[in-house]
Amino acid sequence: MSASEQTGACLCGKVRITATPEKLHMVACHCTQCQTWGGGPFLSVDCGGSVVIHGEEAVAVYSSSQWAERGFCRECGTHLYYRLKSKGDYAIPVGLFAGDTNWAFNLQIFIDQKPSCYSFAEQTENLTRDEAFERYS
Repeated sequence: MSASEQTGACLCGKVRITATPEKLHMVACHCTQCQTWGGGPFLSVDCGGSVVIHGEEAVAVYSSSQWAERGFCRECGTHLYYRLKSKGDYAIPVGLFAGDTNWAFNLQIFIDQKPSCYSFAEQTENLTRDEAFERYS
């Protein structure tokens, strides 16, 4: 089932995002880059290419790998997206979206890089680094 259009903004309000997620599903990425970027797992919603960014002049982009980049607000530092360079697909932090959408937590990726200091109670599909690359490349 598709989600309806979602909106959100960074902490300072200079960047606003409108997107229509592909599904009402949330993903946790446990890769070491996401852990470094946000201090823990990256909880995101896949939005494909259906993302409109208002206030792009306030967006800074970091090329974090050969295949992806990460966007953040240059004023307040809010994480705005993870984007696959080849496809232009966006993963938007679930907390960026306003409102009370009933997201289903159904997938964890890079599970082999998850530290032992936390775990989630939900039963999810779990993919290792190699399995995630195979699925998304």
